[in-house]
Amino acid sequence: MKAAFAVWNDRIAPVFDVAGHLRLVEIEDGKVVRETDAILPEQLPSRRALRLAELGVDTLVCGAISRPLHDLVAGYGIAVVPFVAGDLREVLQAWLAGALHGEAFAMPGCFGRGRLRRGGGRQEGVFMTGGRRGGMGRGQGRGQGQGRGRGSPRGGRGGGPAAAGPGGFCICRACGHRQPHMRGSPCFELACPKCGAAMARE
Repeated sequence: MKAAFAVWNDRIAPVFDVAGHLRLVEIEDGKVVRETDAILPEQLPSRRALRLAELGVDTLVCGAISRPLHDLVAGYGIAVVPFVAGDLREVLQAWLAGALHGEAFAMPGCFGRGRLRRGGGRQEGVFMTGGRRGGMGRGQGRGQGQGRGRGSPRGGRGGGPAAAGPGGFCICRACGHRQPHMRGSPCFELACPKCGAAMARE
C-alpha cells in the first residue's frame, strides 16, 4: 500500500490545491518499509490528480482541499483523508494506528466534519466550498435548502463576499502571499500555504 502525505516544512501542507511536495510512504504488514519524496505539478488540478495516480498512490492525506480537486483524485480510486493538520511524523503514526480522525489532527475549525477513514470507509465530508458532501446537489451546490443561493451556506452568488465571482486573487493579510482565486472556493475558507493564516479576497 502506498500513501501520500502533502507536506510543507515537515508538517501537513495547509492547502493541497497549492501544495508542492509529497512524502510517499509504502506500507507492508502495517509497517513503513520505504519513504520517498515527490514534487507536485503546479498546473491544472487534473494534472495534480493524475500525478498521484502515476505515483501509484492508494491514499492521500492532506489539509484543506477543494471539492473539484477532491473529486478528481477520488476518480482515480484514491481514498482522500482531508482537513488534517500537524507534524508529519505524528500524523503518519496516527494514520498507521487508525487514530487520525480525532480532534488532535483536525485543521482549526474543521473538527466534527467527516473524513474518509483508513481502508476507504466513507463518511460525509465538508469541503472548502462550505458544502456538505452529498447534501448540496451537483457542482458547487444549487441550493437545496442549504444556503442563500448557489455555493457556500455563508453566501451565494449575489449573497456576499463568498461569491465575488470568477477571476481575481486571494491574499494573505499576515504575510502578503497572493494566489489566483479558484472559482467555487471562497478565499476566506483557504489557509495560506506559507504561514497558515486565513486568506481574504483581494
